[in-house]
Amino acid sequence: MNLLRSVAFYVAFYCATAVLVSHALVVARWAPRHLPVVVRRWSRVHRWCLARLAGIHVRVEGNRAEQPVLYALRHEAFFEAIDLPCLLDRPAIFAKRELFDLPGWGRVARSYGLVPVYREAGAKALRAMLTEARRMVADGRPLAIFPEGTRTAHGQSALLRPGFVGIYKATGLPIVPVAVDSGPLYHRWIKRPGTITFRFGAPIPPGLPRAEVEQRVLAAINALNG
Repeated sequence: MNLLRSVAFYVAFYCATAVLVSHALVVARWAPRHLPVVVRRWSRVHRWCLARLAGIHVRVEGNRAEQPVLYALRHEAFFEAIDLPCLLDRPAIFAKRELFDLPGWGRVARSYGLVPVYREAGAKALRAMLTEARRMVADGRPLAIFPEGTRTAHGQSALLRPGFVGIYKATGLPIVPVAVDSGPLYHRWIKRPGTITFRFGAPIPPGLPRAEVEQRVLAAINALNG
């Protein structure tokens, strides 16, 4: 049964994705201010397909911030990356630069406001990344980052990437850590029905020492990693 439900999910979601990415390409060129609406619709379609076809529902615990902050999220599956435009209001998401090379999707990502991360870049690329991040904040948008740098299996813990604290210090924003337990249900070809939980932690104020920030963020994003 899970196999059939998963196949139905993939067919429905990726067919919808093809249509919505094509729509987004047109909107990005001719009416870019409306692009967040299309991206949010794509994220909502993903949730709908998960709930109706794969039997996976989403629960949110805690409170989102009312002002721009840096959201630091646990990363266990593609789920949370796809769900972010639905979870947050127009988030500017830090994403690895290689994703921007994907045909069609890369152009939409840049127009929407994703911030490319150059993992092995020099100072010039890092300054460009921070300039783009500050521009998004000035536009009233929250920032979202996966500080582990890559997906980490549920039940395991990974050290945070060093650039994460640099972004925290450069932007001067509070951090809101977000735990998620998507791995057991979503991170596999055959999805398992159940509930994925997002848990928003207490805000961490700006200006704290690196060691304290890393320790507090690591503990908070692993709150559901049991």
